[in-house]
Amino acid sequence: MELKEKLVSSFLAFEEEYTGTNDDLHKIRNQAIKDFETIGFPSRKEEDYKYTSLKSILKEDYSLFPKKENALEYKDIKKYFIHEIDTYDLVFIDGIYSSHLSSTTHDKIDVCLMSSALNKDLYKPVIDNYFNKLAPKNGLNSLNTAFTKEGAFIHIHKNTLADKPIQIINFSTGNESSLLVQPRNLIVVDENSHCQIIERHQSLTDQPVLTNSVTEIFADKRAIVDYYKVQNDKLSASLIDNTYIEQKSESFCSVHTFSLGGKLTRNNLNFYQRGERIDSTMKGITIIEGKQHVDHNTLVHHIEPNCESHQDYKGIFDEKSVGVFNGKVVVEKEAQKTNAYQSNNNVLLNDKATINSKPQLEIFADDVKCSHGCTIGQLDEEALFYLQSRGIPRKEASGLLMYAFANNVLASVKIPEIKKRINKLIALKLGVELGFNL
Repeated sequence: MELKEKLVSSFLAFEEEYTGTNDDLHKIRNQAIKDFETIGFPSRKEEDYKYTSLKSILKEDYSLFPKKENALEYKDIKKYFIHEIDTYDLVFIDGIYSSHLSSTTHDKIDVCLMSSALNKDLYKPVIDNYFNKLAPKNGLNSLNTAFTKEGAFIHIHKNTLADKPIQIINFSTGNESSLLVQPRNLIVVDENSHCQIIERHQSLTDQPVLTNSVTEIFADKRAIVDYYKVQNDKLSASLIDNTYIEQKSESFCSVHTFSLGGKLTRNNLNFYQRGERIDSTMKGITIIEGKQHVDHNTLVHHIEPNCESHQDYKGIFDEKSVGVFNGKVVVEKEAQKTNAYQSNNNVLLNDKATINSKPQLEIFADDVKCSHGCTIGQLDEEALFYLQSRGIPRKEASGLLMYAFANNVLASVKIPEIKKRINKLIALKLGVELGFNL
């Protein structure tokens, strides 16, 4: 049985077990499975998936609904936490909340489970206003809506500064053989509030794991959201990450994505600016090798005037790896005085590596400053020769040049411990000792 048919036929049993008595959720899930049955999984016939085929990851016989939490000890997984700083932690194992690994004490900061938020009257006003209101209807989003049973619900109340970052970590153990996990996150940051969030999906098994994640983020007036995605998974793991962000006037949202591992990674990142004097920042570093595949598909929709957006994605590709960048900026007629910048720069270390880059601007306003650019090349032989002439071995010289190439993305990281961790991961990926304090 194909995966699509298996999912549709399994929906009724799942819905009865996990939806409970929430009539609104019943309606949402039933409509979502109908939409998925009609739309199905995306294929290369669609323009947005022209360079990314999901066939290789959809042929697995995934276990859909693990029934119990698989025990993990902190000592076995502590290296995946940013433990140098104090954080609120939400930990999920095979899609199930792990209470003994989480910590969520807070004041005016609701950090809890999606299952709790969907079924408690306390959170009903927020759920009614925001849940499933931003993610567009497509096959992957509809599948997640139909089957999601857990994830993070974060509500930062008005005029609140989150006193420490929030970590959302999803572990997959593989004890259920091949596993399909579908976390759903809802993040609402009220007026004049600020939060920092770190998200990671980590497989602990060599069994195939597919994660289809959906995150909706709402930033109210003058809110600040600083979001970091660390993607450094095993070669048996694939991730489809769907993130949608709506911003109101004078808000600032940034998303940094570090794609360093995994079999296939697809990042769908969409910003919608609904107000004036909004700033949206999207930055990423990709370093992959072998037959790894990373696809960044981005959208910034400028709807109202006097706003800015900044995109800067750097890629380093070795062996037979494949990179894709499909970045779109849409500037509506009313969005005068828009400043929009988009850049995608790539280095190919091997003549068998591939990058498909498609920066796009759709501008309907006449008083704007918009630019986009793309570069694809190899390491500068003259720069390599210069470093070697100063006594630096070629391998280390290559590492220094690649580090310098990616470093301006790291310069905008606001959490020093994140910057230090990513520096170390980059050095490890490049296989060099950079010779200075990271």
